[in-house]
Amino acid sequence: MVKGKWAAGIPPRYFTWVVKDCLGLSERPGGYARNHRPVRRQEEIIWLREQGFTRVVSLLGSPHNLHAYEEFGLTWAHFPISAAGDTAEGLLDLYRNLHKWLAAGEKLLVHEEEMGDKVMGVAAGYLVWSGMVPSGPVAIAGIEKMCHRQMGAAGREYIPVALSLPRECSTPSS
Repeated sequence: MVKGKWAAGIPPRYFTWVVKDCLGLSERPGGYARNHRPVRRQEEIIWLREQGFTRVVSLLGSPHNLHAYEEFGLTWAHFPISAAGDTAEGLLDLYRNLHKWLAAGEKLLVHEEEMGDKVMGVAAGYLVWSGMVPSGPVAIAGIEKMCHRQMGAAGREYIPVALSLPRECSTPSS
């Protein structure tokens, strides 16, 4: 059994709140690609569990890490959002589920391989789609400020797609 300061785990790299205490973003627990470390993944998943996260939402194209969430008692969801193919259909499914989970009081972490354009763009798109922010530029500026990095063209491409999706929801209560 882990004791001392490591018992609470460590936050995932580049973790940031998009909706305070409800919706967070980070790079994949354990790190990305060749830098992935199973011990770090374990420590970060322990942190998520200890912080009361109820679900981890992976945007990865592959099912990496999903088994590890189960091992630590965390529910997971996998939405392999890709720039190729039908992005709109995948985003609508993701956004509807995020909205449902947030409305139910869940605490969510959304991650991608690394904290970059994709996870930032998907999150900015959700903020606009859900009505939490009034426009794409406001969503982009907010996500950039929260993540302390600029969103490139690839991330910004998710905003018009999000704006084109049907919005049959109201803003989730926090």
